[in-house]
Amino acid sequence: MDIYYALSEELRKACPELELRREEPMARHTTFRVGGPARLMALPREKKEIKAAVQAAAALGVTPFFLGNGSNLLVADAGYDGFVIKTGGLHQTREINRRLRAECGIPLSRLAMAALGRGLTGLEFAHGIPGSLGGAVVMNAGAYGGEMVQVLTAVTYLDEHGQEHSLPAEECHLTYRHSIFTDHPAWLVLEAEMELEQGDAGEIRAKMEDLAQRRKSKQPLEYPSAGSTFKRPAGHFAAALIEQCGLKGLTVGGAQVSEKHAGFVINRGGATCADILKLTEQIKETVLRETGVTLELEIRTLGCV
Repeated sequence: MDIYYALSEELRKACPELELRREEPMARHTTFRVGGPARLMALPREKKEIKAAVQAAAALGVTPFFLGNGSNLLVADAGYDGFVIKTGGLHQTREINRRLRAECGIPLSRLAMAALGRGLTGLEFAHGIPGSLGGAVVMNAGAYGGEMVQVLTAVTYLDEHGQEHSLPAEECHLTYRHSIFTDHPAWLVLEAEMELEQGDAGEIRAKMEDLAQRRKSKQPLEYPSAGSTFKRPAGHFAAALIEQCGLKGLTVGGAQVSEKHAGFVINRGGATCADILKLTEQIKETVLRETGVTLELEIRTLGCV
């Protein structure tokens, strides 16, 4: 019996209300709008469902891939021959004494608005980041001088067996685009707690609007992309190096180095995973040859050889 068929049967018995999809196109679930089908996808809406999914997978020796908003992900054109758990259905928030606790699937934009609604400051930087809270913790997401490490106080996660644990923020080892969870991809960030400050709602909103305008003026938000394509190399800025090498507008198939912001590879229409990977390789080769700096992808790949 096919292991993913067996897994879906086990999940239907354990969690009859859990939504399951077979051969689900991943292009529907990534901001690049690229990617072939996943063999099996679960879309839990409650903590008990996501625990059941992880535990059933572990019992069959299957390692799930955890998917948030798909904003930092490039999936192979052939798809992913595996089990994907999409966390977007888990998006509840609650506040206790200026500590905002939220589930992993909440988009950062919605989380920032939840803080604003409570008159809490500290998450303004997150408003325009197109990811989910879980992914933001894993990658220590940041923008415009703010990072998750500045506000995070604790994380609840599931280990590879579906058992729940808690860690204080200092034990999560958050550094630039890295955490303990990047070292343990079979662990799932389930909830995160952030300590914020009481602030003026008008000032918070004004800062969020200012950052949104700055993003709109500088970033190619009108095209599908995965945000910043490359990590910031020590002592440099990836976008500046790429522009310095005259690569703005460089195109492979439907993929292009944005003419608006060289740090973004965009899908101008009909781009494939192969197009994007070929383009990023050309960028890396050119930048290394002309500047001596090695660029490293910030976006994650799935199912790519």
